[in-house]
Amino acid sequence: MSIQMDQDITKFFQDKLQRAKITFERAVDCKHTEFDDLYPYMGEHPQFFWYKRYVAWQELLTIAGIAEELGLDWTTNFTESQVGFVKGKVLEAKVLDNWYPEEE
Repeated sequence: MSIQMDQDITKFFQDKLQRAKITFERAVDCKHTEFDDLYPYMGEHPQFFWYKRYVAWQELLTIAGIAEELGLDWTTNFTESQVGFVKGKVLEAKVLDNWYPEEE
């Protein structure tokens, strides 16, 4: 591959990762995401918010996994603990509770 293509692929994955991270964070915060537009009638059901989080989490894991398989550094926009959560792959309550770094 050419250097330009390598740079294009790297930028593509950085952009996709940033968007997936934002979507996951919006889902954690119970804010509107594109998923709400797909299922507008589901907002009334409490389990919808958990499902929405899992869908956003899976998108984030998928993009990070593909980037890693390609040898791209996907960790640059994540904190150390967030990288650990993504590498752990399991969406647990501690991920939701500790996703954001604690403010001093």
